[in-house]
Amino acid sequence: MARLILFNKPFDVLSQFTDARSPSPRATLSDYIDVPDVYPAGRLDRDSEGLLLLTDDGRLQSRISDPKYKTEKAYLVQVEREPDEAALAALRKGVMLKDGMTRPADVRRIDEPDLWERTPPVRFRKSVPDCWLELTIREGRNRQVRRMTAAVGHPTLRLVRWRIGDWTLAGIANGEWREA
Repeated sequence: MARLILFNKPFDVLSQFTDARSPSPRATLSDYIDVPDVYPAGRLDRDSEGLLLLTDDGRLQSRISDPKYKTEKAYLVQVEREPDEAALAALRKGVMLKDGMTRPADVRRIDEPDLWERTPPVRFRKSVPDCWLELTIREGRNRQVRRMTAAVGHPTLRLVRWRIGDWTLAGIANGEWREA
């Protein structure tokens, strides 16, 4: 039977088990997970937080991470300034990035979510307000959500992946994991 681990990846942790090529090793999955023969199903950038799925089943890993399956990934995104309806409409339609048009996203403004403190905290600027969005995509290009929000004029300040398919972070503390 396949193992599936739901991990709440902290900020500044690599989505891999080793950092052998770095002259000064950085935090990796091995600092948090001591389970043999599981591997990440997809990636979550070092400067992003939230749900990372790990499995020992290659088929399941492919089903989760391969864009052809269009697995939904939902993010809580803190952006600079308050996006107007035109910016949200552009995200819903799909935006042009250097590597082509994105698939349409589901997006809505949300109240600030009740999340753990990030270390280090997001830089607060009195002169630039921020806003939280819930954004759901069905593909997974490199740094896609950050590039999409920047393309509509609202750079991402904090990015937390909350859900992949039916799996969520609900009840999993930052830096903790559980088996599905």
